[in-house]
Amino acid sequence: MEEFLHKFSENPYGGVFWNIPEQKQGTINVIGGNSQLFRSVVKIAEYLEINFPLKKVGMVLPDALKDKLPPFENIAWLSSTGTGSFASEEELLQALNSGDANILPGDFSKNTVTRQAVASACVSSDKPLFVTRDAVDLVAVDGADRLLENENLVVVCSMVQLQKLLHAAYYPKVVLLSSSLLQVAELLHKLTLSFPSAVVTLHNETILIAKDGKVNAVPLDKTPYTAMNIWNGELIARMAALSLYHPEFIEAATASVF
Repeated sequence: MEEFLHKFSENPYGGVFWNIPEQKQGTINVIGGNSQLFRSVVKIAEYLEINFPLKKVGMVLPDALKDKLPPFENIAWLSSTGTGSFASEEELLQALNSGDANILPGDFSKNTVTRQAVASACVSSDKPLFVTRDAVDLVAVDGADRLLENENLVVVCSMVQLQKLLHAAYYPKVVLLSSSLLQVAELLHKLTLSFPSAVVTLHNETILIAKDGKVNAVPLDKTPYTAMNIWNGELIARMAALSLYHPEFIEAATASVF
């Protein structure tokens, strides 16, 4: 086995869970939605509130949803585009920097204004930032190498999205769906040596977690997840919460998949 690749069939970092505080601590913002879709934001916020001792779980939504949702606590409303999603990079960046960590689970409108606002805010944020689902497609735009330079960024993506992100970042290597697990792991090894951000993906029924050139691999059948529900928001919520309580991201992220 290559020295950068470590395979686990059970949790090697049990101590991560011992670091969860008994008293409420830390804040996480869940950011996303548009005038038609918002379920993923609400679902992830509820999961975090139920399962982790967080001082605050905030939802950040476009104000086009104001008349469509009941009066939840801890909602921040940001200005909307005509299509009902986020319009302001400045407002988004302020929201991102208001908590200890942020999750962008998607459901954004696919318009130029929202794409530019989300991508630019993610480049500039100095707080941990977990991006997944269609939020990855928004930030995988030309010049994404600036995004990958953000050491606070964690991208949880499919292999197709990883291909798109590498192309947008002008990365000189390509990854194929037909690539072996070792070939993908080697690419992630080199990518995360080149950029300080972290990448989590699924390939050949294996979850790959990469940061600082280190790649941890966990077979999907050793986790409670499937190739479908790995994207429903629970895993990224666990990664974000455990990362607040444990300083080593790759250890917290690996523990979260078990």
